[in-house]
Amino acid sequence: MPQAIEPMGTASTDQTAAALLPHLATAPRRSGLIAMLGRAGNAFWRVPRESNYAKVGLIIYLIFALTAIFADQLVHYEPLEILFADNYQLRRNLPPTTDHWLGTSYSGRDIYSQLVMGTRSALAVGLTAAICVVAIGTLVGLVAGYFGGWIDNLLMRLADIALGIPFLPFVIVLASFMGAAQSNVVLGIALLLWPNSARVIRSQVMSLRERAFIEAARVTGAGKWRILFVHIAPNVLALSFLYTSVAVGWAILTEASVSFLGFGPSDTVSWGYMLQDAYASQALGRGQYNWFIPPGLCIVFVVMAGFFISRGYEEVLFPKLKG
Repeated sequence: MPQAIEPMGTASTDQTAAALLPHLATAPRRSGLIAMLGRAGNAFWRVPRESNYAKVGLIIYLIFALTAIFADQLVHYEPLEILFADNYQLRRNLPPTTDHWLGTSYSGRDIYSQLVMGTRSALAVGLTAAICVVAIGTLVGLVAGYFGGWIDNLLMRLADIALGIPFLPFVIVLASFMGAAQSNVVLGIALLLWPNSARVIRSQVMSLRERAFIEAARVTGAGKWRILFVHIAPNVLALSFLYTSVAVGWAILTEASVSFLGFGPSDTVSWGYMLQDAYASQALGRGQYNWFIPPGLCIVFVVMAGFFISRGYEEVLFPKLKG
C-alpha cells in the first residue's frame, strides 16, 4: 500500500513534543489552580529577597496594612466625632497635644483618628481596584493573545476606546450619576485602567503560545482553555503582580483626587476627605500644617511603595532591562 505523505514541518514538531512527553507524564498531577498559586507564590517571595526596591515597598505596604487592621485600637476618638471641652466650647483648631497627637480640625474633629482610619479606606479602595484591574487585564490579555483573530481585534479596540477616555473626568462623572460611594470609584478605575496590563500580557502570551511545551500539551490532548489557564497563565502571573503594585497606588491617588474635589462619600473618612476638609477650611492660611501634610505624605508613600515594588520586579524578572 502506498505510504501517506507527511505534511512538511509536522515531523520536527512531533519529535519535539515526543521528547517532552516523558517529562509531562512523570510530572506530579496537581490542579491548575494549585499550580498557578504555587508558581505565583514562588515569584512573589523571590523578588523581595533579591531586590532592595521591592523589599522597601513591601515594608511600606506592611506598615500601612497593620495600621489599617489595628486602626480601632490605635485611635482614641471616632474620626467624625465633634469634640467639646468641659466648658462646652468646641475643640476647634487645637495644636498637637498629648490628647490630640495631630491637633483638631476646624470642625473640632481629631486629625490623628481621621488619619489612621483613613488608612483603612485607602487600602480597601486600592486593593479592591487593583485586583479588579489586574483580573480584567490578565483575562483579556490571555484570551486576546492566545486566540487572536477577530477576538483579538475586538478586545484591542475596546482597549483603545478605554485608553482614549479621560480618566479622572470619567470617574467624576460616574460618581456624579451613580452616587458618591467608594464602590463607584473602584468601578471607574476598573473600567479604564485594565488596557495597560492587558496589552503587555497579550504580547507575552503571543510569544508563549509558540513554545514547544505548549505544542507538547496539545499533543497530549489538552484543550484550549486548559492550555490557556494551566500552562500559559502561570508564566504571566509575574507581570500581573507587577501591575497590581502599580494599580494600588493609582487607585488610592484617584480616590484621594475624587474626594478632594468633593465627589467622594461624606460619611467615610479618607485621606482625600481630609485634604478636601483642610482646603475648604483654609488650613494653609491658618498655618495648620499638621492637618494636611500627614495625609499628603501617606499618599506619597503609598504611591512610592508601588513604584519600588514594580522596579524590583523589573530588575529580578527581567534582568536584561538593567543594561
